[in-house]
Amino acid sequence: MVVRPLARAAAAVAALTGAVALAGCSNGTSGGGNTGFVSSDVGITAIAASQRVAAPALSGTTLDGAQYSLAQDKGQVVVLNVWGSWCTPCREEAPALEETYQKFQAKGVRFVGINTRDDNAAALAFDRSMNITYPSLQDPDETHLLQFKSLLPPASIPSSVILDRDGKVAVRIIGPVTEPQLTQQLDALLGKG
Repeated sequence: MVVRPLARAAAAVAALTGAVALAGCSNGTSGGGNTGFVSSDVGITAIAASQRVAAPALSGTTLDGAQYSLAQDKGQVVVLNVWGSWCTPCREEAPALEETYQKFQAKGVRFVGINTRDDNAAALAFDRSMNITYPSLQDPDETHLLQFKSLLPPASIPSSVILDRDGKVAVRIIGPVTEPQLTQQLDALLGKG
């Protein structure tokens, strides 16, 4: 009789462990498929102006082959979003990012994606299917993402940072973000909230 409750408890622990492992899985390959993701809940941290640090000097090639440097957006608020076409929560948040981009681009807010662990063809197909109109940097080997390792855990995809007009990190977002959440952060940063 004692064995049966212990067996049930062991099965429950195994099931819970498996669920936790699946919630934190990561895609170790480039491109293709509906494989894993890392962040399932969003965590937003606004950073006080006195505590902000400068963003890394980010530059590279966009998905469409153009050159991009964060320096070209100096004086603008910039939303940097780390994503992958293989990431289910990235698909879920993509419409919110594009909607917020359309809403704020005339207010001096720039959006730039960092497409990580992906091949370029899969990333371009993702952008087309999601109607994404802002640029994304190619980052198949996580070089760009690792520049933010003190702020964004490399396995936390999707994730975002919002830079203030001085190029300092003002907001850190771990997990998929919604349009109202982004709007709230941007309004506060622009002095409207």
